[in-house]
Amino acid sequence: MKVFGRTTLATSVQVAIMATAFGYSTTSLAEESNAEKEQQGLEVIEVTARKRVENVQEVPVAVSALQGDNLNAYSSAAMDIRFMNARIPSLSVESSFGRTFPRFYMRGLGNSDFDLNASQPVSLVVDEVVQENPILKGFPVFDVARVEALRGPQGTLFGRNTPAGLIKFDSVKPSQEFDGFVSLSYGSKSTSDLRAAVGAGLTDKLSARISVLRQDRDDYIDNEAPGFEKKDVLGGYTDQAARIQFLYEGDNVNALFNYHMRDLDGKPVTFYANAFKSGSNDLVKGFSRDKVTHDSAERATQQVEMEGASLKLEFDLGEYTVTSVTGYESAELYSRADVDGGYGAVYAPTQGPGVITLDSETADGIPDHSQTTQELRLTSNLSGQFNYQVGFFYFNEDLTIESFAFDPLFSNGAQTGYVIQEQDTTAWAVFGSFDYDVNDKLSATLGLRYSDDDKEYKNQRTKSPLAWLGFPDEVSGSVNPSDSHVSWDLSATYKYTDDINLYARIANSFRAPSVQGRSLFAPDDGISVADSETITSVEAGVKSDILDGFGRLNYSVFYYNMDDQQLTSVGGDSNTARLLNANETKGYGFEVDSEFMLSDNFFVTASVSYNKTELNDNSLSVPVCALCTVTDSVVDGRAIVDGNSLPHAPEWIMAVTARYMKEIGDGEFYIYTDWSYRDDISFFLYESKEFTGDSLLEGGIRTGYNWYSGDNEYDVALFVRNITDEQQAIGAVDFSNNTAIVNEERFVGAEFKVSFF
Repeated sequence: MKVFGRTTLATSVQVAIMATAFGYSTTSLAEESNAEKEQQGLEVIEVTARKRVENVQEVPVAVSALQGDNLNAYSSAAMDIRFMNARIPSLSVESSFGRTFPRFYMRGLGNSDFDLNASQPVSLVVDEVVQENPILKGFPVFDVARVEALRGPQGTLFGRNTPAGLIKFDSVKPSQEFDGFVSLSYGSKSTSDLRAAVGAGLTDKLSARISVLRQDRDDYIDNEAPGFEKKDVLGGYTDQAARIQFLYEGDNVNALFNYHMRDLDGKPVTFYANAFKSGSNDLVKGFSRDKVTHDSAERATQQVEMEGASLKLEFDLGEYTVTSVTGYESAELYSRADVDGGYGAVYAPTQGPGVITLDSETADGIPDHSQTTQELRLTSNLSGQFNYQVGFFYFNEDLTIESFAFDPLFSNGAQTGYVIQEQDTTAWAVFGSFDYDVNDKLSATLGLRYSDDDKEYKNQRTKSPLAWLGFPDEVSGSVNPSDSHVSWDLSATYKYTDDINLYARIANSFRAPSVQGRSLFAPDDGISVADSETITSVEAGVKSDILDGFGRLNYSVFYYNMDDQQLTSVGGDSNTARLLNANETKGYGFEVDSEFMLSDNFFVTASVSYNKTELNDNSLSVPVCALCTVTDSVVDGRAIVDGNSLPHAPEWIMAVTARYMKEIGDGEFYIYTDWSYRDDISFFLYESKEFTGDSLLEGGIRTGYNWYSGDNEYDVALFVRNITDEQQAIGAVDFSNNTAIVNEERFVGAEFKVSFF
């Protein structure tokens, strides 16, 4: 294994060297072929990866940005935030909740935990406010100017739960210029997507912008379980969201107020019982996404309400800027589903499809949640070689979770179990980032952050669904994990030429202790605690502008070592989950991100990443599924997972987009296509034949015509998502039977948009 690791890493370095050579040669060719062209080239991409507005080519961080046509196309078809899956190097996204509770994985690191108290090693920051709870992370993506993905530890400037990386959303901000748009799309499954925004100056210093979203889909999945037959019972939703912003721009002070809300009323993700062929990850013959055999489909529901606000104040003091960001977020959730995906069980008169060892209808809810954050930072704007940022951050979250069990077999869905969890988290940090320009070509940055994290957790079960097995109804427990850590990073950027920047970075970060309280089906209080995980990552890369400014090619190689990685033993035949720590996890790979303007009318992007992950802990074992074919060594009913890759960690991710435009009449015809590929994945920590996701290739195409008339721009388009209609499992439930979660089928739609200025 070590030999393979050295060889692969060496190959990665060779790829980078070859790409550098390519950068030189194509630049030389471009100087000749483009000598008489008008100098325009690719648009400069500005990012705020270091809380300053900077050219992405000059930032010593592996960062990718989605914006413009790519962002619009990916999020079409009323897609939720999972549209980002495999669209950015080393990033995958999945969910077992549906349109909420997304789980992000970066460079193979993520968290497959389905508990509403789960923390993730990939943080999400929206308009400079961290979204900690997994429900907050599912806020719809609309009227967004740019999405940034920062790969590798980001613990210095962005906090404690960023050992794998960070996703950053920036919404379109108000301005003095009047502009807005309205778009409406309609497509398969009676799906509609309405988006609108308008912004303008209210006075010479105050401007505002209002953005709204409404996405609808009718129920379309039929229930064919004997005795429960009904058409169109699952699959639908109504998802509404809005954002209003006010921006005050004074002589020495700017103030931005942001209020946002979401209201989702729909159905949870659909579970398909025994959808895998025994001994294979192929779906059973005759499988259909539009049919289920549930005994509780009519009671399935998912309701989410979210509300939040933030206030950003910036004070310009000449050589210094003082920034204050105050945020408040709250969420309420209730989600109920037939988790086993079938009807009946081995102890009932009937069951199906296949063997169902435990009939499971459960619900989880968040009746009460609030998150308060405050960041205060001082940024220097000095003209010399030295600049810095220093700041303070405070975080508090109060969270209440309820879990329910029901009996769909003998009492028509009567409640049989109840657990309540309560957690209060308080964290604070002081941080600094110091930049020094050694000379005109070389600059260095040192970052430091001290973080302190404290959790107070308790749970109580008042009714056990397994009381008939002797489990007590009344069980309670409490824990109070806390920790502190100094995160750091050191990076350097060298301007090799005017068009090529080299960078290197070493960083250390951590994820604070996590608590799991899955006592609904446990014999005891079900509490497990994972200690803090720490990571040290080394990476180097090249960022190059080539083809005389008409091409951009960035590449990086990386290696990381994580100690005490927090993992979740999900499911198994015990229908529960527990946290654990792995002694050591190693990962390495490379990433290439590129874009090219091949002509005034033809634009192409391409990216590829390779990630190899490996658990190193010969004492680590987890419970396994009830009916699947485990390929790991199994001792006393537990799989030895030493040497396994991490779950939902594809080795290869690739994405390609192409857009062609041609002037016709008074407007422009265009055709756009995008394709993404992600490699095989394992759904769980243990490896089995059934719970392995095959490689997935999905593509889309969009063609349309846009034109100007008066002060308005019009766009009419036809589009298809998952054009090849790939059908395969992208997730699973393993505790009871071989239940699958399947990807979205082909979607065909049309869109009309008018933009006004």
